[in-house]
Amino acid sequence: MDQVILVNEQDQQIGVMEKIEAHEKALLHRAFSVFIFNDKGELMLQQRAADKYHSPLLWTNTCCSHQKQGESNIDAGKRRLQEEMGFTTELKEVCSFIYKAPFDNGLTEHEFDHVLIGNYNKEPKLNPDEAHAYKWISLEEVKADMKKSPEQYTAWFLIIFEKFYDFIHQ
Repeated sequence: MDQVILVNEQDQQIGVMEKIEAHEKALLHRAFSVFIFNDKGELMLQQRAADKYHSPLLWTNTCCSHQKQGESNIDAGKRRLQEEMGFTTELKEVCSFIYKAPFDNGLTEHEFDHVLIGNYNKEPKLNPDEAHAYKWISLEEVKADMKKSPEQYTAWFLIIFEKFYDFIHQ
């Protein structure tokens, strides 16, 4: 059973709960979002697998998930990069923030999200249960495409990208 770490608005743990229940109740929980760049400054986007329980086949950041009990943000990011995209690389945390995004299926993401970035220049080995496809794309192209076709992107990525874009273009 997948559990998430429930937190308060200072990211202090206040409990654990089964992942689906936390999303049904829209409770604040710890999460992370990984952004992998290549040496050309392009971002690796992931297209979610077709059978994901929410947001199937939508484009999103390189990977994202929830930390396990006792797992650091960096270790969690490396674990999920390997599980979803078939590689690992050094990561660093650049910012964190709280967001809330409801889905059409009645679930809600309410996350204290830690944004992690890393560098990688090779091809990933996608886990087909997690990722349908990937592409390298410049931040400017992502921003333009989001304006034109926001329905092609996950709700959280639309929120995170805006905050992340501003953060890395200071």
